[in-house]
Amino acid sequence: MKKISIGAEDRVFVLTGAGISAESGLPTFRAADGLWAGSRVEDVCTPEAWQRNPWRVWEFYSGRRADGAKAQPNPAHVTLAKLEAQLGDRFFLCTQNVDDLHERAGSSRLVHMHGELSRSRCERECGRPPVEDHAIYRSLSEVGLCPCGGRLRPHIVFFGEIPLEMERIEAEIAKATLMLVVGTSGSVYPAAGFVHWARQAGARTVYVGPEPPLNASAFTHVVEGKAGEVMPGLFQVE
Repeated sequence: MKKISIGAEDRVFVLTGAGISAESGLPTFRAADGLWAGSRVEDVCTPEAWQRNPWRVWEFYSGRRADGAKAQPNPAHVTLAKLEAQLGDRFFLCTQNVDDLHERAGSSRLVHMHGELSRSRCERECGRPPVEDHAIYRSLSEVGLCPCGGRLRPHIVFFGEIPLEMERIEAEIAKATLMLVVGTSGSVYPAAGFVHWARQAGARTVYVGPEPPLNASAFTHVVEGKAGEVMPGLFQVE
């Protein structure tokens, strides 16, 4: 397998998707039966679902928290953390995943564009920042309230809501000379468009996953295989 060379002047932007977490045993949005962890996305991950039945949403995400706590980072997570340690501020990681496996592997220069399981925020969007929250709730009465009186909701970007930190993400893509995309289908926007932005800026673009993504034609190099198996030996840092 040909190594991906990273030179002394390269700036690396990494985008990870559900595939990298799936290798640690966490379910993806794109299951064959159209369900996510046994639930219809429309019932647990939309603003309408929250308005209709907030306990159903919290019950689902409490389950995801329990699953996430049992999962462990895999070699792909560890490889990215080591790459960050080598490159310092020339490395930036954007993940579509809401778990904390990247942080537990050692990554720190990252954003969660779709939110984080381990945080909650006010349903009223009152301006207060999200709070750390690892609770596994058993009823809606256990869920706390914001100081403004609004109920806390999962700090998750529901379908139909705007992803987080887009300005920072766009700025980092504009500076990148190499974009690495790992384990994402290329079907969910705006993340699926990141590779096109990088190409327009002149960056090399590399995809790693068990099968080519829907936007495979936008990549200069496609590496097929499980990320945890191919990534540990993929990079040559000069």
